Amino acid sequence: MKVWVIGLGGVTNGGKTTLAGKLKKMLPNCDIISQDDFFKPESEVETDERGFKLYDVLDALYMDEMVKSIHDWIKSPTSSGAGTEKPQNTCDNLKNTEDVYILIVEGFLLYNYEPLNDLWNRRYFLTLPYEECKRRRSTRVYQPADTPGYFDGHVWPMYLKYKNELEENASNVVYLDGTKSQEELLSFVYSDTMQELKKLREGNQQVTA
Repeated sequence: MKVWVIGLGGVTNGGKTTLAGKLKKMLPNCDIISQDDFFKPESEVETDERGFKLYDVLDALYMDEMVKSIHDWIKSPTSSGAGTEKPQNTCDNLKNTEDVYILIVEGFLLYNYEPLNDLWNRRYFLTLPYEECKRRRSTRVYQPADTPGYFDGHVWPMYLKYKNELEENASNVVYLDGTKSQEELLSFVYSDTMQELKKLREGNQQVTA
């Protein structure tokens, strides 16, 4: 049994959750862990001098719990129920993947936390230009709701900060253009994943040969 951990990170409203859900339906033995499930309650999130709740930082999340959840899945992926649903795509590409278990971890701050760095087999990062990101953000309803100036004062600056850190410190990151259609993004990531799984199988065959 082999495990393959995919990171699907990047900008707010870039389509991470939607893409992860569609991939899960196509890939064998696949599960999703969402970073949004690890947000601290509003009462524990710091507020800055402008009155902005600082949600777009690592301190707003229970990151230790998230790391533990990922490690627990890696130790025992079959206990999670992965593989109980057959993927929609039943083409020849999926042959010999029955012993591979795939975890997609999706969230906006995946690659800036040291304890996660060694867990990724593949890292994707969705990007959007400022205007498109702001437009999409304005159509979403959040709890608590975005206050006036929140996007420009906190959300976008934090995205740029963590993106710059990623570009300076991380390698082997595959950047995805979030303005492309979900179909294009899905096709690319699915094909890329299947190629990586093929390499994984071939590598294991060489070792056991």
